[in-house]
Amino acid sequence: MPGTGGSGLSGGPASGLPGLPGLPGLPETPRVPEASGVDLARVALRAAKEQARARGAAAQERRQARRGGGLRSGARADGRDPLPLGAAINRLITERGWETPAAVGGVMGRWPQIVGEGLANHCVPQRYDEDERVLTVQCDSTAWATQLRLLAPRLVARLNEDLGQGTVRLIKVLGPGAPRRGFGPLRAPGSTGPGDTYG
Repeated sequence: MPGTGGSGLSGGPASGLPGLPGLPGLPETPRVPEASGVDLARVALRAAKEQARARGAAAQERRQARRGGGLRSGARADGRDPLPLGAAINRLITERGWETPAAVGGVMGRWPQIVGEGLANHCVPQRYDEDERVLTVQCDSTAWATQLRLLAPRLVARLNEDLGQGTVRLIKVLGPGAPRRGFGPLRAPGSTGPGDTYG
């Protein structure tokens, strides 16, 4: 029977459903207050501001595209601002992957401090082959070339300590170059010089 407190789902005060008013011990469902005129105005204003902000950003992008695209540098620092010369060179070296050749070039500039004044006066680094990791050194006499060949393993370890492990694998030592001979008046046509005779 409806309304008499039976097990029916009539929803009356005696139906036993939670949250209905009038039953002791059961929690009441909170009532959601209806939005007043002020609250509705706040929500509408917030939505209008977001739409205006989106329209403004889109209009700014269109204007910048007409002016040549890209963002312009403003009052805040960003990646397009001028850099000090040292920072610009370091950035260029990093971007191009020139760290190892630049480090080896620095070693060539500090050669006297690395090998000592005596050796540096007679042996000069010529070039660095990055693929083979070979440093070529020219000596002014065969005695200094022999001395450098004996010191090469310790020098490779010292260079790798400065530059990073594996940067220099081998030091190629060149002896003194032979003096260039001028051609004399009795030169045979088609001859390439003394090497022509000895192979």
